Amino acid sequence: MYSLNCNGRQLHIDKPIVMGIINVTPDSFYSGSRMQQVDTILQQAEKMINEGATILDIGGQSTQPGSQKVNSEEELKRVIEPIEKISQHFPEVYISVDTYYATVAANAVAAGAGIINDISAGALDSEMLNTVATLNAAYVLMHMQGTPQTMQENPFYNDVCKEVVDFFHSYIELLKQKKITNIIIDPGFGFGKTIAHNFELLSKLELFKTIKAPLLLGISRKSMIWKTLAIAADDALNGTTALHTIGLLKGASILRVHDVKEAIQTIKLIQHLQ
Repeated sequence: MYSLNCNGRQLHIDKPIVMGIINVTPDSFYSGSRMQQVDTILQQAEKMINEGATILDIGGQSTQPGSQKVNSEEELKRVIEPIEKISQHFPEVYISVDTYYATVAANAVAAGAGIINDISAGALDSEMLNTVATLNAAYVLMHMQGTPQTMQENPFYNDVCKEVVDFFHSYIELLKQKKITNIIIDPGFGFGKTIAHNFELLSKLELFKTIKAPLLLGISRKSMIWKTLAIAADDALNGTTALHTIGLLKGASILRVHDVKEAIQTIKLIQHLQ
């Protein structure tokens, strides 16, 4: 069992849980996750909570390969009001902010978020880790090679699994030196990895059990699914469920998903199997 301090509330993970994705953006890769009106966001939040989501992940910019970078001021305008409203209307849910900006992280926690989901491991804002150290929030440490603008140009590894596992071991030591111990790990599927890299990581996901931290699996409707199946992201739910099943069997603690109901059903079936 893992226990995380999320803005003064303890999140106990003694079985896999679901993080629902709400993108407050006009350009995220899956159209079903794009929302910009507060009323619509609250409706989606309620739906996801009713379906079983423990965490809602609010993102203010797309980080798909080649996406256009949004500055921190614009990201703040997009995410703070939704976080405040969700926190007020649904105090039972845990809120994560998907950002690599320190100022967005700090303001989001003040607005009610308890988890900072940073794709860059602090590399895209030199103040991020120092800021996280001052906040009473959990931190998602994700592996990424390059930036969202460059990461898929030519990803290369001698041994992708070893290099990502080694990254976590060394980086967690750095975080501990900064007094950051409230950590979730995310291998970063699709972030500076080829489809072959992604499948290799998934096939050996049990290697990450050596790192004593909750493992977040973020593969929902991603290109490793829809490109492999020659379909669109809109049609990738079945493939997502298939790979979630594998991930759960290999030790995933948190599923970050667009489709909460199906993820919860998958978790329940795996629990019965085990």
